[in-house]
Amino acid sequence: MKTIQFLTVTVLVILFSFNQGYAQMSGQEIMEAVYNNPSGENIQGQLEMRLINKQGDTRVRELQQYIKDEGAVEKTIMFFLSPADVRNTSFMNWSYDDGRYDDQWIYLPALKRVKRISSDSKSDNFMGSDFTYDDLGDRHPNQDTHKLLGEEVVDGYACVVVESTPKDEAYMYSKTVTWVNKENFIGIKRDFYDEDGDLLKTLHISKFEKISGYWVILKTQMHNVQKDHRTEMIFTDVKLDQEIPENKFTERGMTLGR
Repeated sequence: MKTIQFLTVTVLVILFSFNQGYAQMSGQEIMEAVYNNPSGENIQGQLEMRLINKQGDTRVRELQQYIKDEGAVEKTIMFFLSPADVRNTSFMNWSYDDGRYDDQWIYLPALKRVKRISSDSKSDNFMGSDFTYDDLGDRHPNQDTHKLLGEEVVDGYACVVVESTPKDEAYMYSKTVTWVNKENFIGIKRDFYDEDGDLLKTLHISKFEKISGYWVILKTQMHNVQKDHRTEMIFTDVKLDQEIPENKFTERGMTLGR
């Protein structure tokens, strides 16, 4: 699922009706439909990251995000704009359609260097949020085994429910369960289970709109239920299919800011 693709997942237009299609689709096919949602060649906008602890205290971070779809590879880069302690930090993710694991980098201005995120570090939380580095990438459907569990209604939307179990037993989550909106193939809810099989956190997408012909996710929340800590992501000032220079998605581009 392009879980977030950081909040820019859009709709796949299915060529058959839902009454005909869902009865015939397997869990694998549903998750492939979610993963392959088209989002236009380029997308950019402002992100507001809100970190909320169990007392309700909130820290706000402002970012600028760019995504460029080159077919075989989709490149995402985000730049922290504020507050001062994170300003000029940047993060870049390259996702591959052939199923390879994502490549990721982070630029830390205090160290004045770009660091590649190793596979061992992808379970680390991103910049104090409830998203891991792995959550920010695009997990390919073939990396999991998918089982259709049934149908439920979430936030008034009819959904199909799919359980996904990783083929790699060393993966950080023992399984995930995704509620996929029948209307537009957006995964509007996802539960993540830890290595012991206990619920760890829940991703909830609460706002999405059609922009320039595409459905775009505008607000999401990741709730770590074990720590009772939340991260909200709000996507605004969205622009689609505007040219983004290729050199922005480079290690040098990471150091130059937005």
